[in-house]
Amino acid sequence: MKFRLCFVVLFISTTTIAQKNTLDYYLQAGLRNSPLFREYQSQLATNAIDSERIAAQYRPQVTASSMNSYAPVVHGIGYDNAITNGAQLSGVVQVEQSILSHGNLSAQYKNIRLQNEGINNSAKLSEQDLRRTITNQYLTTFGDLQELRLASEVHDLLLKEVEILKTLTEKNVYRQTDYLTLLVTVQQQNLSLRQLDIQFHSDYSSLNYLSGIVDTSAVELEEPVFQLETKMTDPDHSIFFQQYAIDSLILTHNRLLVDYSYKPKLNVYANGGYLSSLNYEAYKNFGTSVGLNLTIPIYDGNQKKMQYRKLDISERNRSFNKSFYTNQYIQQVYQLQHQLKETESLINDINNQIKYSEGLINANTRLLETGDAKIADLIIALNNYLTAKNLLTINKVSRLQIISQINYWNR
Repeated sequence: MKFRLCFVVLFISTTTIAQKNTLDYYLQAGLRNSPLFREYQSQLATNAIDSERIAAQYRPQVTASSMNSYAPVVHGIGYDNAITNGAQLSGVVQVEQSILSHGNLSAQYKNIRLQNEGINNSAKLSEQDLRRTITNQYLTTFGDLQELRLASEVHDLLLKEVEILKTLTEKNVYRQTDYLTLLVTVQQQNLSLRQLDIQFHSDYSSLNYLSGIVDTSAVELEEPVFQLETKMTDPDHSIFFQQYAIDSLILTHNRLLVDYSYKPKLNVYANGGYLSSLNYEAYKNFGTSVGLNLTIPIYDGNQKKMQYRKLDISERNRSFNKSFYTNQYIQQVYQLQHQLKETESLINDINNQIKYSEGLINANTRLLETGDAKIADLIIALNNYLTAKNLLTINKVSRLQIISQINYWNR
């Protein structure tokens, strides 16, 4: 009775689950609660402001300045008056406009767009990784729940056998040691149930943690259904290789920015205000001026070529990395496809083994009722059945994980 009561309490704690959640529920929660995606949105918003700043920098710039000084000469001692003019008083407002080619301005805007493409691609990759992480944890937790249910099923079966054996032992059909042997097996199974229950709740907590969900109540998990992407994606069209394409555009664009940085720069300015040394008719020293500032790079120690060489090195590294990871990508997908084929074949063999195990249990149960069964054979049959069913659960979960991985790489 103690064993039965313990089983009932444990069974209620693990199977009376009203709420049923799906994989999509946890995926959506994870994406919604992830701070990383908020960071990507912030980066895009920051780049939008930088784009506005570029436009603002090439509008007329208005500045006001004032310089006021007095340099006294006492008894012939003081600064040279020819340099200081004795005093200076100024208040000037200046308007300055950079004369920039349309190509230069477009290049700076394109630089922002390329940065945005890189951020968007990073966001997609992060989403893929988060989906994979949550999916793997969901499948692990789902597998725990299936093992727990299976262990409960076997435990229930053992209890029925114990009741039959107890009656037969009281009639002296079986020895007391046979009854105790089966009873110890029930106790061992009960301990396994408790261990599986702990494992399930631990993995379920990890699933909630990854998804950003605060919930301590256990739920029913639906078995996910994955549609296998059988056609392998061309690496050049995979999101895992989009960054290489973006990096190539950035490096090409950086060459253009280097070229523009060495082009002549022209600024037009106009100012007006008060500028006086206060030496003669200071009240008349209001005025204005206009001018041009022209800057022409002539020689800087061949720094332009050095920048080109740095870009060449970056391009060679980019090309090598893309080639290396393309080979790894293809090998990874083919390896997963091979694992899937082998796992599905193994599942078929396990199903056949389970049929034999179930037949052996039924045969031993009938023999038990007539007093002809050996308890050791019954226990072995039950253990073989439990082992095969556990192996089936593990490989079914593994199959789903492999399909998930193939779909992950084929996006």
